[in-house]
Amino acid sequence: QVQPVESGGELVQAGGSLRLSCTASGRTCSRKVMGWFRQAPGKEREFVAAIGWIGSSTNYADSVKGRFTLSRDNAKNTVYLQMNKLKLEDTAVYYCATGPVLSASTSHYDSWGQGTQVIVSS
Repeated sequence: QVQPVESGGELVQAGGSLRLSCTASGRTCSRKVMGWFRQAPGKEREFVAAIGWIGSSTNYADSVKGRFTLSRDNAKNTVYLQMNKLKLEDTAVYYCATGPVLSASTSHYDSWGQGTQVIVSS
C-alpha cells in the first residue's frame, strides 16, 4: 500500500508562487506515476499534472501549462509541484495520488492523500 502525503499549501497573493510537496510512503516501486489533482468548492476534482517515477514523462492540464512545473526526488520518494503566476482560480484543495499509468483521470489513481489547501487572494 502506498500512502501519499501532501504539504505546502497556504495563502498566497495572485501572481505569486508556491511549491507543494507530495511524499509517498510504502511500496512506491509498485506505482509508476504521481498525479496532482485539485478541487475547488462546489466543483469536481480536476486533473492538474502527473509525472512518472522513472524517465521524464509528464502531463499538464492546459490551465496550468507554462505556470506549473513538476519535479521529483526519487531518493526521498517526493514529487514537487512548483506553481508560479498563481491566479484566483487556482484556489482549491490540492491532492496527490499514485497510480500505474500516466493519466488525467481520477479513476486511474488508487491511493490518495488528504489534500493541502491553496488559497490565492487578490
